[in-house]
Amino acid sequence: MVLTVEAALQWTDRLHREIAGRRPAVARADEYYRGVQRLRFASDKWAEYNAARYKDFSDNWCAPVANSPNERLRVDGFKLDDDPTQSDDEKILWRDWQSNDMDAQSSQGFLGSLIAGRSYVLVWGDERDEPIATWERADQVTIAYDVERPGRATAALKTWHDDTTEFATLYTPDEVWKWERPWLGSSGHGGPLPLRAEAFFTTSAGLLVPASDSLGWKERRNTGDDKWPLPNPMGVVPMVEMPNRPMLGSDPLSDIAGTMAMQDAINLLWAYLFNAADAASMPARVVMGQEPPSIPILDENGQVVGKQTVDIRKLAEDRILWLTGQNTKIDQWDAAKLDVFTGVIETAVTHIAAQTRTPPHYLVLGKGMVNVNADGMRAAETGLVKKVEEEQLFFSPGVRGINQRFALVRGKKPLADRCRFGDVKWRDAENHSEAQRVDALQKLGALGFPFAWIAERYGLSPTEVERVLAMRDTERQQDPLAEIVRNGGLPALPAGPPGEE
Repeated sequence: MVLTVEAALQWTDRLHREIAGRRPAVARADEYYRGVQRLRFASDKWAEYNAARYKDFSDNWCAPVANSPNERLRVDGFKLDDDPTQSDDEKILWRDWQSNDMDAQSSQGFLGSLIAGRSYVLVWGDERDEPIATWERADQVTIAYDVERPGRATAALKTWHDDTTEFATLYTPDEVWKWERPWLGSSGHGGPLPLRAEAFFTTSAGLLVPASDSLGWKERRNTGDDKWPLPNPMGVVPMVEMPNRPMLGSDPLSDIAGTMAMQDAINLLWAYLFNAADAASMPARVVMGQEPPSIPILDENGQVVGKQTVDIRKLAEDRILWLTGQNTKIDQWDAAKLDVFTGVIETAVTHIAAQTRTPPHYLVLGKGMVNVNADGMRAAETGLVKKVEEEQLFFSPGVRGINQRFALVRGKKPLADRCRFGDVKWRDAENHSEAQRVDALQKLGALGFPFAWIAERYGLSPTEVERVLAMRDTERQQDPLAEIVRNGGLPALPAGPPGEE
């Protein structure tokens, strides 16, 4: 897709708008995961007295909801075909994966997809034609797809900024367009991400206008490239999307989107509890039948010329309550029961566990999980396991796309075509103890399953499997008798000469 400058600017503007429109939701989800949550749902009267006190408090349940599946998302290998041995092509692909620290990057990237609904991976080549992969955030990147072929990307945009300049790079299957324009800030709210990304520019008439379209973009040439636009030798958009459980005709899902409202309710309940603990956790006295106390007003000679009533709100803050009436008496009320609040909070947390398929013992330690055997614990984690397996299903095309682009960077088009049909080897989503895993694998070995397959199920990478197999071969050569004993006995004796019995 060879574009004119005008068409490239139109693509840049369209995709930039899409990123800018997505940023508020991404910023909000990111803040909730980090525990930066504003106090909501409080009545106006209560908030007038207490909101400022608890504005920075949060009881963060969004983090464990996102962390629990992310802990079980790990790529252990990539197979191109059914050949049990690791081919040279598979070794190259796995080396590229490891050389780009994709184990660490994927952990961050999958977490980003769980929080924001999607993340992206950019694959390009360095000066030696070695693949370089970087995981990108959902508030900086977007991809446009062919309407008739939804899985085929037609363009991608990455945008970012520093203190003075906003940058954008438009990727198409044939070209890379690099832009820049002045950056004068954003209408953010002090969080880790801006709510909007609107730069402003001065026109020739001296007017300051927002850059909501392609206004202000100019060529970015100070990047060491000798051409503009830069040719894309890969022949495909070098960006891959990692969507979290996408829905038909809708955006991918965030694992914590449904948790945010309940998180707000829990934070408010804690604020109510703290307020009750502060004001009514100990017995308090009340004076009835007297006018509120007053402060005398003196003149310059020290004579009383009037009086000023003490502010009732100040008395309330000092835990003194004055009630007027005919008869004066002093009474007291007992301390408030705070377990009413904690019971409701525990119920809200169990709702979060059910809605997000997070095991209850991940959120409320010991709640309803006392004296539960291993089968019961496994049943409690079934929902999380199935959710992780579903996420693996939707992340697998992205992993195949990354390997495809690794091959294209190296100029191996046939290998890239094979990568489209490769099999992603994921770490087992179910959480087994070491004893359980070894026992199950030993039983599978007794049934005749090959050792290499068992080693993969144990969680070894393709490189580690080959290394273990080589070590086994070395042991056999060094001590054949021990290998015979390990296999269950001595080999059959050779037959004697013909005619002997």
